[in-house]
Amino acid sequence: MKQIKTLLVAVALIFGMSNVASAQSKVAHIASQELVNIMPEYKAAMGELEKLQKTYDAEFKTMATELQNKVKLYTQEEKTKTQEENLKRAQEVQGIEKSVAEYRQKALKDLQTKEVELLKPVIEKARTTVQKVAREKGYNYVLDSTTGTGVIMADGYDLMNDVKSALGIQ
Repeated sequence: MKQIKTLLVAVALIFGMSNVASAQSKVAHIASQELVNIMPEYKAAMGELEKLQKTYDAEFKTMATELQNKVKLYTQEEKTKTQEENLKRAQEVQGIEKSVAEYRQKALKDLQTKEVELLKPVIEKARTTVQKVAREKGYNYVLDSTTGTGVIMADGYDLMNDVKSALGIQ
């Protein structure tokens, strides 16, 4: 009877130790923002976004110049016009100023929307590649070691080189 108890205790200890060993998780880290910034797709998206911003900037500058010219002209002619005409011109200038401000707001909103649209697939590609490489290397958890993300110390395995290789980035 004593031998059976000893055998059961030994089996339980062995079984318990194997569970403890398998319960240990492997943890790695990667600076995800750094990874995204070096991806060719990110650079292409930023180039496209920059072109769009230049287009909006050029249109905004044209509108602002036209407004300035009109204000200058109306200011010069103010003394030769009637009060009613000057009031009408002031309302026109206010309408143009409002249009310019609305255009600027629309442009900013469009740029933000386009940025999200362009970067979403890049970020998703980085995320899925990190997951794939982590699984291949046997890591259960991957922490983001980008500055400001809450990871204070990252002495574990850095997946950056493995993920860069998987993405074909030198």
